[in-house]
Amino acid sequence: MLIEPTTSIGGEIDLPGDKSISHRYAVLGAMACGTTSISGFSRSRDCESTLDCLRELGTDIQRSDNGIEIRSLGWERFQQPGKPLDAGNSGTTIRLLSALLAGSPFASTIQGDTSVNRRPMRRILTPLSRMGATILAQNEDYPPLRVTGTQLTGIEYPLPVASAQVKSCVLLAGLMAHGETTVVEPIPSRDHTERALPFFNARFTRVNQHLQVTGPASLEAATMQIPGDFSAAVFFIVAALLIPEARLCLRGLGINPSRTGLLTLLENSGAEFETTNLREFNAEPVCDLAIRFSPEVLRNFPPEISGEWLTSMIDEIPVLAVLGTRLDKGLKIRGGEELRKKESDRINSVVVNLRNLGVRVEEFPDGFEIPPNQQIQGGKVQTFGDHRIAMAFAVAGLVAQEPVELDEPSCVSISFPAFFETLNSIRG
Repeated sequence: MLIEPTTSIGGEIDLPGDKSISHRYAVLGAMACGTTSISGFSRSRDCESTLDCLRELGTDIQRSDNGIEIRSLGWERFQQPGKPLDAGNSGTTIRLLSALLAGSPFASTIQGDTSVNRRPMRRILTPLSRMGATILAQNEDYPPLRVTGTQLTGIEYPLPVASAQVKSCVLLAGLMAHGETTVVEPIPSRDHTERALPFFNARFTRVNQHLQVTGPASLEAATMQIPGDFSAAVFFIVAALLIPEARLCLRGLGINPSRTGLLTLLENSGAEFETTNLREFNAEPVCDLAIRFSPEVLRNFPPEISGEWLTSMIDEIPVLAVLGTRLDKGLKIRGGEELRKKESDRINSVVVNLRNLGVRVEEFPDGFEIPPNQQIQGGKVQTFGDHRIAMAFAVAGLVAQEPVELDEPSCVSISFPAFFETLNSIRG
């Protein structure tokens, strides 16, 4: 696919349902007794993998134009799947579903595609094993995972590193366990699971860094609504910051503070945006966001992202690298070792493609550095089958000197199937 440069973008965008929230609501809906209705559910391939796995556990799930309905007898009535569960490209699916398998009285296998089967799972294997499950992994760390479930026992588990997926895995397992399960967070990560738990009648408390659930839980079905995906919106936000004739309105955008560190940085840097129609969907804050070209951002954006800032915007790093090419101070990413364990090695994927497009960049084990004020020349992009790399470098194509060619554009369906259609709709 060729992405042609443009001099203006504008219009209104309806964002897809948040992928992270969709996974979690689907899992909790399957664990609860009754019929859970979820509107705005993501149509991403990753979330379809979660639904397919839940169906294999005996849950009835039906799609409608506006969302899904989940009919379940509850987590105590999950059925042994007749074949290995397939998480596809979704690391979230394999980590969350492993919790359900660990607390179910049968043996099962869960695996993913080639990319997911290269992603380490030790961080969930350790707590689930401590809770009583027996899990066999390739080389003691990688999928496929052979899980022999049992009656779990609650534990206190300090997270070795901040991870919303590991945190959620342990809390979900705790709902099936006897007693109290406590997760201790070193740094706050996205908190969609915690916000959702009370709506499903889970006993959940938070005291500072200690997050606790009590099991075994009698979860109840709920009616839930999913906001627009902030991680999808970021590609259009960055495009608006780079194109002088840009004016966009992003409708129904989720602005959970654990996800929107980028908005804080942009506001501090002088970005021109306005939030209106503020409301909540099931304790998730939502707004309409109007944004336009803001030259002050290019002058004032911080030259380094690391620490807690990096944790709050880990999904945004590929497209921030595109923004970094035009910043007056350049951009350095440090402390991002986790980026090498995503759908692709995102540090290397960013570096390779920036160089393919004529941008100077230095690679580090934990990040990269982009010198300031560079022009993207155009050329060929290797997506590495990674949806966020494909979308980030599509944005690069909008501001390049020559067209940018993506080798595997279809990978965007992992999170945002309508991305290119939406991108084309806002071109001037």
